[in-house]
Amino acid sequence: MSESILIIEDEIGLIKMLKRLLDKEGFQEIYQAESGAEALSKVKEHEIGLILLDVMLPDTNGFDLCQQIREISDVPIIFLTARTTDMDKLTGFSMGGDDYITKPFNPLEVAARIKAILHRQRRTKLEAPQVFRTDRFVLHYDQAKLIVEGKEVNCPAKEFQLLKFMCQHPNQVFSVDHLYEHVWGDYSIVGKENTVMVHISRLRQKIEKDPKHPECLKNVRGLGYMLNAENQRSPQ
Repeated sequence: MSESILIIEDEIGLIKMLKRLLDKEGFQEIYQAESGAEALSKVKEHEIGLILLDVMLPDTNGFDLCQQIREISDVPIIFLTARTTDMDKLTGFSMGGDDYITKPFNPLEVAARIKAILHRQRRTKLEAPQVFRTDRFVLHYDQAKLIVEGKEVNCPAKEFQLLKFMCQHPNQVFSVDHLYEHVWGDYSIVGKENTVMVHISRLRQKIEKDPKHPECLKNVRGLGYMLNAENQRSPQ
């Protein structure tokens, strides 16, 4: 299978067993992380297809880590843990988990649940629209193409990634930190506010009727930026 799996677990024996299981099931890229810090680095560095996440880790707990991962990725997450209470399970789902398996577990059940989630994800991606349309512009996700009033407009990679992210989350307000981390991959860089502002300004020059009075890419004072989708049209 093409999807890569990240195992976040501090028990070496369990990691080895899971790796053998996943290898037999045809997964070719299997990563491991034994701490929360290492896990976040792996998520940022690699295109992860699914995460197996333990709750009890040496530097954090899996519930908090799941919430941190959700801030930068929508990768499917399966909790794999000895925490068995109903409250633990509810916490796991409320933090963004997609499934919850308790230890000890049947390895074949783990494999089956992984395959089921990945199958649903593939189907969702196939069904998801690959175009965002408004009365003013059209963004083709798969072709990395921006069309404004019927004419193709040059859109460099970072501008495209920024606009695509906002089109995929219309009418949601995102802070500068969130936008910078998602598009540029880090939120700790000095000068990120100016970088985001410059790219927003360049996009406004391309998609707004009046860049000085933007109707699409709006600044929400004190909070961040939002793509106004009032004029969004259904994909055709």
